Amino acid sequence: MDPINPPGWLTALPVWLAGGLWLIGFVLGVVALGIIPGNRKPSSAMAWLLLILLVPVAGFAVFLLLGSQKLGKARNAKQAEANAAIHERTAGAATLPGTYPGPAYVESVATLSRNLGALPAMDHNSAELFSDYAESVAAMTAMVDKAERFVHVQFYITAWDVMTGPFFDALVRATQREVKVRLLFDHLGSRGIPGYPDLLKKLDATDIDWRAALPVHPLHGQFRRPDLRNHRKILVVDGRAGFMGSQNLVEPGYDKEKNHAAGREWVELTTRVAGPVVAALNAVFATDWYSETDEILREEIVPWELSEAAGDLTCQVIPSGPGFVSENNLRAFTTLIYSAQRRVSLTSPYFVPDESLLYAVTTAAQRGVDVELFVSEEGDQFMVYHAQCSYYRALLEAGVRIYLYPAPYVLHSKHFSIDDDVAVLGSSNMDMRSFGLNYEVSMMLLGGDIVSRMRKVEDHYRSLSRELSAEEWAGRSKGKKYVDNVMRLTAALQ
Repeated sequence: MDPINPPGWLTALPVWLAGGLWLIGFVLGVVALGIIPGNRKPSSAMAWLLLILLVPVAGFAVFLLLGSQKLGKARNAKQAEANAAIHERTAGAATLPGTYPGPAYVESVATLSRNLGALPAMDHNSAELFSDYAESVAAMTAMVDKAERFVHVQFYITAWDVMTGPFFDALVRATQREVKVRLLFDHLGSRGIPGYPDLLKKLDATDIDWRAALPVHPLHGQFRRPDLRNHRKILVVDGRAGFMGSQNLVEPGYDKEKNHAAGREWVELTTRVAGPVVAALNAVFATDWYSETDEILREEIVPWELSEAAGDLTCQVIPSGPGFVSENNLRAFTTLIYSAQRRVSLTSPYFVPDESLLYAVTTAAQRGVDVELFVSEEGDQFMVYHAQCSYYRALLEAGVRIYLYPAPYVLHSKHFSIDDDVAVLGSSNMDMRSFGLNYEVSMMLLGGDIVSRMRKVEDHYRSLSRELSAEEWAGRSKGKKYVDNVMRLTAALQ
């Protein structure tokens, strides 16, 4: 072949390739326009379409991997079956006990959460808040040591380390007393922690009945969208006492040398509850256990109406996740924020709201409600942190006061309070992932002095934090603003 005068077909090859790629991109774009907007939020649809139009082949491949929020018909059927059983079992229970003396709007929230999540509000409960990491683990360990029948443990991240070792020792002691111990942890959530292989070996050497939730093993036929995760944190002992909140079952530096070197520790809030609401937490665990194992826990389900009275709180468990038709947590949160008349205090490590939550928060501030948001000064996740930062301007302009919890600590607590009436805490962040992609569990607490006790936690955060001003935020570099806005788009890829 003459290198100076190549044949015509060779010189035309780049044109053919460019035309072929353009045609492929055009076809993928047309197909995406007719598929992606279906049953998807406009912001999410626009983000996916933008990705596919910019990088057609790679974007469409990413959509095929991450674009579906479905976990399969079998799992959804199990969730529906469990919800129906709970509805039937609690049919005679009032949506909100008549003993609750608070504002009328709370009943509408309780009705909403029951219709979507199946569980009614229950009175005669007690709750103790734990903001100290080590004290929380010690309290859970003490609970397990009192177990007589069963222990149900469920944590997104689970590690057997220097902090959690005594807790696992208590689980082993419980099995030696012939107490049935079941453990669920998220497969990918726990797999990313150093020492995961050793965890599995240690568990295999015990009589603990354990499962990795939502496993991803493509070579064994177990594959689903990898970022659909079980993010719940629950401990139930004998159906009499329970624990839930934001804290994972791992030491406060997550067993990572870079965190220890930087002095980075996670700050949490958990609650130990007693009373009928423990039966609701147990029902959430039982549903997840059934989904993973096909085992129905009939003997371990303690009827809520037979639970002993433990205090003066009314509590409602709000489960949420891909197995539910609606975003249960998001709908409850926005309803409560719109109902606020005087004060809203929000704490979320990852505040990446959709349009509905952003409007609820900014509208509350604009109608004269005192709204404050506690977040970390520095984020532990690059993309999520910068997506969160992209919302600060809108919040500040609406009058929301933003408090930055000092680095290197990660404010990982997830809770909020409304006026003097309602406290909510659990595993759910205020971000699109927790609303649409993660299995979460939240709890609404009413009555007694629970709000004033949560206020003390919020006051402590404020005493340690510095307030972000609109002037400071406006002075950021153009580069940081650009990164924030790009990461905001990635947050909408659901």
